[in-house]
Amino acid sequence: MITKETIDKVLDTVRIEEVVGDFVELKKRGTSLIGNCPFHNEKTPSFHVSVAKGIYKCFGCGVGGDSLKFVMELEKYSYPEAIRYLADKYNIGIEEVQRSPAQLAAQDKRESLYVLSNWAGKFFKEQLLQTSLGQTIGLSYFKERGYREDIIKKFDLGYSPDQWTALSDAAVKDGFHKDYLKEIGLSIERDDGSIYDRFRGRVIFPIHNLTGRIIGFGGRTLKTEKSVPKYVNSPESEIYHKSDVLYGLNFAKKAIMDKDTCYLVEGYADVISMHQAGVENVVSSSGTSLTTGQIRLISRFTKNVVILYDGDAAGIKASLRGTDMLLEEGLNVKVLLFPDGNDPDSYVQKYGSSAFKEYVAAHQEDFIFYKTNILLKDTGGDPIKRAEVIRDVVQSIALIPDEIKVSVFIQQCSNLLDMEERVLLTELNKIRLQKAKTQEKKEVASSRPATMDSGPPEMPPADFFLTDQERSEIGLPVAEQPQVITPEILQEREIVRILLNYGAELATWEGDGDVPVAPLLLNALDDISFEDRPSAFIVDVFKRKAEDFEIPEARFFFSHEDKEVQDLAISCVSSPYELSPNWNDDKRKIYVSEEREHLKELTIQAVYRIKKRKVEREMFKIREELKLGASAEDMEILLSKYQKLKEAAKLLGGFLGNIVVK
Repeated sequence: MITKETIDKVLDTVRIEEVVGDFVELKKRGTSLIGNCPFHNEKTPSFHVSVAKGIYKCFGCGVGGDSLKFVMELEKYSYPEAIRYLADKYNIGIEEVQRSPAQLAAQDKRESLYVLSNWAGKFFKEQLLQTSLGQTIGLSYFKERGYREDIIKKFDLGYSPDQWTALSDAAVKDGFHKDYLKEIGLSIERDDGSIYDRFRGRVIFPIHNLTGRIIGFGGRTLKTEKSVPKYVNSPESEIYHKSDVLYGLNFAKKAIMDKDTCYLVEGYADVISMHQAGVENVVSSSGTSLTTGQIRLISRFTKNVVILYDGDAAGIKASLRGTDMLLEEGLNVKVLLFPDGNDPDSYVQKYGSSAFKEYVAAHQEDFIFYKTNILLKDTGGDPIKRAEVIRDVVQSIALIPDEIKVSVFIQQCSNLLDMEERVLLTELNKIRLQKAKTQEKKEVASSRPATMDSGPPEMPPADFFLTDQERSEIGLPVAEQPQVITPEILQEREIVRILLNYGAELATWEGDGDVPVAPLLLNALDDISFEDRPSAFIVDVFKRKAEDFEIPEARFFFSHEDKEVQDLAISCVSSPYELSPNWNDDKRKIYVSEEREHLKELTIQAVYRIKKRKVEREMFKIREELKLGASAEDMEILLSKYQKLKEAAKLLGGFLGNIVVK
C-alpha cells in the first residue's frame, strides 16, 4: 500500500497543465487553457484547464476533476495505478511494502495483466541484450537495419528465444498464472492443456499505451520460410484494443503538438527509422486499417496529418478509404509518396537522415488533389471511368465538415478535372442529400415498433408493472430515479460554491475584518439542514474543520471517492467564461468589477434566500395542516406560528429587496 506521505507529495507536485498536456493539445485563452475534450468527440473546444485551481472541466460532456482523476478516467487506472503513473512522471519515489510479482498479480486482474506485460517486456529485452543467442541473432538483426543502441533501448526492443516454452516457463516460475499468459497472448494453449510461447524465435516490438505502459507485442520472424507468418501480434485483451492504439504515440505526442503535424506510416520499422532520423512526430496503425478510434487519438494532438505511402499502387488505393475517414473527422490530410517502391524505413537506410527530411518536407501533396491524380491515371480516356472518378472525388470532398475548405477544393478540382464548378456543386449536394435521407431512414427504422414481419414483440418481465413500493416489499431492486434539481437544491449549492471559492477570504465588513467567510457563513446557517446529499457532505466537512480553526481547500474534494461530491466541487469552481482584460481599460475609463469585490452582498443574499425558502416551506406545511382540519386549540397554535413565519418571510424579503450590488 502506498503511504499517505507519498500520495500527498505526488498531489502537491503535479501540475494539471503538464499532466493534461501530455494527452491534449492545449491553447491559452485568458487565464485558462482550452482544447478538444479527450472524453468525447468534438470539433469545437469546450475542455478547459484551470492552472490556478489545478482542475479540468469540459462544458460539453460535463466531466471534470484534478490531475489524478484525469489519469484515472482517461487511462482507466485504479487509484494506486494513477498515483504510480504521476509519481513516475515527476520522479517521486514511492514508499510502500515491496511485493513479489505473484502478490502483485493477486491484487487485481487488470493490474495483473499490466504487470505481466511489463515483466514480458523486460524478459524480451534481457534476452536480446544479455544472452549470447539474443545478441547473435536479435541484436545483430537490429544493427543490420542500422538501429543505434539508444533507439533499441528507447523502444524497448527485444528477442524471444526460438524455444517452445522459454517465456511461459519463466513466467510461471515467477508466480504468474498461465490463464493471464493466455489472455494477453504471450502463450497459446494446446489441446492437452499445456502452453507454449506465441512469439518464439522472433524479434519483439513492444506496443505501449499513451502513458508508456506495455500493453501488447509485435513479433517479426527472422526465418525465410514462406509458411511462417512474417509478423505475429498480440490478440485483443482487457488492456489491448488494437482499434484504439497507435504504435509510437507515447513517444510522439509531444513532438506532434510542437510541430502541429502527425506523420502516419504503416509499420513498426518505419516509426523507429524516422525517430532515428530525427523525425519524432510519427505513429503507425501497425499494418491494420485505420479506425475511428485511432483517428480521434490523433485529433487530440493535431488536426494536420501527413500519410507516408511506399509507392505500391495497390496498397495506395486500398488505403484511400481510411483517408476518407480522416477527412470526415475534420482533419487536414496530406500525402507523400516515396519513389521506386521505397518506404520510410528503406529510404532512411539508403539515403540517410538529411536526405529523408528534405524529401519529406518537399514532396507533400494535399490528399484531394493526390487522389484525383491517382484515379485519373487509370481512366485511359474512358468517359465512363472519368465520371466515376469525378463522383469518387466529390464524395471525399462531401465528407469535409468545413465549408470553406469544401469551397476551395471544389474550385481547384474543377480546374484539375476540367469540369465546371456548378456541375461539381450539384453532385456534391446530391451526395449530401442522399446521405441525409439514408441517415433519416436508419433513425426511423431504429425507432419503429415491432411489426408482424419482425416477429411478435418481446413481452415485458412479470415484475414490469409493479410499483417501486411493491418491488421493495417483495425484495426486488428499485430503479434509481434521477435527482430533480429543485430551487432549494440550487440555493444549497450556491452556499457550497461560496464556501469553496471564497471560504478563506476575510469578511472585511464584519467586526475587525479578520474573520474568514466560511465560519461566518456556517454560523448564519446553523439552524438550516441541507437536503442535497453532496452539498450536505461538503458543508459538514467545513463545519468539522471549523472546529479545529481550519478551512478545507477545494482540491480536497476534487478526488473524493464519492463521485457526486467530486462533480459538485468541480462544477462550483469552474466557469466557461472569464472577464476579458479589455473590459478594464484606464484609457477608456471602463471598469467591470469582479464577484470577489461584492462578497458581503453575495454572502448575505445567499443566507437570506435559503432562509426565506425554508420559511416559505414551513408556511406551506401549516397551510396543508389547516386544510385537513384541527381542533380550536391546535388551530390557534398553527395560526400563531404561521403569522410569525409570515413576518419573518416579509422581513427577509425586505432585506433581499434592499440589497443592491454596487
